[in-house]
Amino acid sequence: MSIYSIQPLVLGAVRTYPLVSRKSKVGMREFARASNGNISLSHFLDSLPQILAARDLRELLGAILAARQKRKAILWGMGGHVIKVGLGPVLIDLMDRGFISGIAMNGAALIHDFEIALAGNTSEDVEAALGQGQFGMAEETGKYLNEIAKLAQRIRIGYGEAAGQFLTSGVIAAKEAASSVLAAAHKHRIPVTVHLAIGTDIPHMHPSAEGAALGYATHRDFRLFCALVEQMHAGGVYLNWGSAVLLPEVFLKAVSVVRNLGVALCPITTANFDFIQHYRPLQNVVKRPTASGRGHKGPVSRGFAITGHHELLLPLVAAALAAGWPKRR
Repeated sequence: MSIYSIQPLVLGAVRTYPLVSRKSKVGMREFARASNGNISLSHFLDSLPQILAARDLRELLGAILAARQKRKAILWGMGGHVIKVGLGPVLIDLMDRGFISGIAMNGAALIHDFEIALAGNTSEDVEAALGQGQFGMAEETGKYLNEIAKLAQRIRIGYGEAAGQFLTSGVIAAKEAASSVLAAAHKHRIPVTVHLAIGTDIPHMHPSAEGAALGYATHRDFRLFCALVEQMHAGGVYLNWGSAVLLPEVFLKAVSVVRNLGVALCPITTANFDFIQHYRPLQNVVKRPTASGRGHKGPVSRGFAITGHHELLLPLVAAALAAGWPKRR
């Protein structure tokens, strides 16, 4: 016998209904399809379930294809990890195919791409170097990237454009420039903007660093990025790859500037790709810029958060776009 004064409810009077009458979230028409061992990429993608992230990926890629067809801006924001895991050649191919209208980099992406162009390698062992006071002290990286900032200030261009010009001008022997996103974008005349927080990147530790030059170069790029975001109206796309703080904050401010100047910036499509979903990308890329204002009528903006490793997801996205997937039905 129980010592409690309260007794369990009797369930005999609970009301039920027929399963067939219930509205369900998942049905067999959305299920994945098993594939054989010899399947094309498009058939593989078609076989994915039309549920959750697979459905989001289908809708996002459809928006990118539509933006390219309508000649609306497709902007790619990227942190340093995207470059240092070897995705430069994939991004360069996307430029060739017309899927990139502009690129926003943080300082780490600038550093990794520049080192790849110069030496064919990047990404030092921080733990091994830090104890000896050697972390971030590669001479060429600090010297040339600070020189590029001064060049930008001197000839009144942004940091990204100055970096592309420097790598393609023959001033230095950039023996691997063919694998550089900066160099390829410069040749395509695709704007690259570089967004710094002074003190976060290794060139800022070098004697050649000048705050005024860095500030000028990155602030001009912020204003250029605002102009690129303006071109997202209506129907453009912004993709944030691997920047957890800096680029989401920059994107939110650019959206505010553009709307303050009278451009509705709607509808737009945004997405955050990362192996961990952080607060700022979710708020400042996926949710806030795509929220409909009061009284809004017409097509709505969409934001997506897709979780996974860059070295897997970005090649998959690029291959799908190259294949024209998803096909319009």
